[in-house]
Amino acid sequence: MGQGLLDLTGKVVWVTGAGKGLGRAMAQALSGAGATVVLSARSSQDLDDLAGTLRAEGREAHVQPLDVADAAAVRTATERVAEATGRVDGLVNCAGISPSFTRSEDLDDASWEQVIGVNLTGTFHCCREVGRLMLQAGGGSIANVSSVHARSGSARISAYTASKGGVEALTRTLAVEWADRGVRVNTIAPGYFETDLSTPLLGSRHAEGILAKIPLGRVGDPSELGGAAVFLMSDASRYTTGSTLTVDGGWTAW
Repeated sequence: MGQGLLDLTGKVVWVTGAGKGLGRAMAQALSGAGATVVLSARSSQDLDDLAGTLRAEGREAHVQPLDVADAAAVRTATERVAEATGRVDGLVNCAGISPSFTRSEDLDDASWEQVIGVNLTGTFHCCREVGRLMLQAGGGSIANVSSVHARSGSARISAYTASKGGVEALTRTLAVEWADRGVRVNTIAPGYFETDLSTPLLGSRHAEGILAKIPLGRVGDPSELGGAAVFLMSDASRYTTGSTLTVDGGWTAW
């Protein structure tokens, strides 16, 4: 395999949840591979900071604030991005939340609906709108960010696990529907990484048990997820669709 297969020069890749954590790290990696990146999150402050850093390095970046749970906002944002860039070759759906760490019998409806609304429905909104552009163009690649918890039970995060399991099922369905029209859809399933989302859990009494289940003996650095995003957005993965790329230090090998 030549290095050219991983070259994203000339491609436009849209990353949601790009303001912090894993989304930010993947956006940086995609930009470093040559892609023009479109950066989305609910707040523009972190996006402007990242875009400024990338532009200072001579790279092209566009900022598009977005609440993925708002279907109309996603539709409008897609129109704006298409107008600004001319096309979207890749989409990484990383926007996600997990605000509750609560036993299921105590989980209220509003918390459940908030997590499902962002993590699952928001992913669908973005896939649907950007997918239409890709189908019209005759090709594209989508990577939906799931979690190792999509396929394993874990206490106190029922809304989160249900949402991520739904993301993986959605991914497989879209892969089947769109394969014959050149659009690939895959999932990236991260394990435990050092992010704002994981900090409360990794700082709790559960941290020791989590680390004990990771054969590499540590949680990941967000930069270590960048290669997965570059691979799935590149020609190196042109025969890969409907798959889940797990990046977890061996956590799910147990």
